Amino acid sequence: MGVNASSIVREARLRAGLSQRALADRLGTKQSVVARWETGATSPTLAAVAAVCDASGFTSEWRLAPIDPDTDRVILEQLRRTPAARVRSVAGVAALARASRAHA
Repeated sequence: MGVNASSIVREARLRAGLSQRALADRLGTKQSVVARWETGATSPTLAAVAAVCDASGFTSEWRLAPIDPDTDRVILEQLRRTPAARVRSVAGVAALARASRAHA
C-alpha cells in the first residue's frame, strides 16, 4: 500500500488520539476539511500535512533519494539463496549492528 497525504493525515491524527474535530481546532480549520483530506475527497498540501504532523505531536520529513539501479539485482540474488543462507546473512548483519552499538 502506497503512502499518500490522506493516509498520513489520518495516521497522525489516530496516533495522537485526536478526533477530526480536535485536530481541526488545533489547525484553525473545520472538521469537514480534515474529513475531506482523510477520505481523499481533497488533497492536503505538503504545508498542510506538515501542520497536521506538528499539531499531532510528530515531525515531518521528506527527502528525494536517487533510485539504486542495483536494487532489483540484489533482491534477485537474495531470492536465489536458500532460506537458511538468508537467515545466516541477516543474523550476521544483526550481530554487526549489535557490536557497533556496543562500541558507540
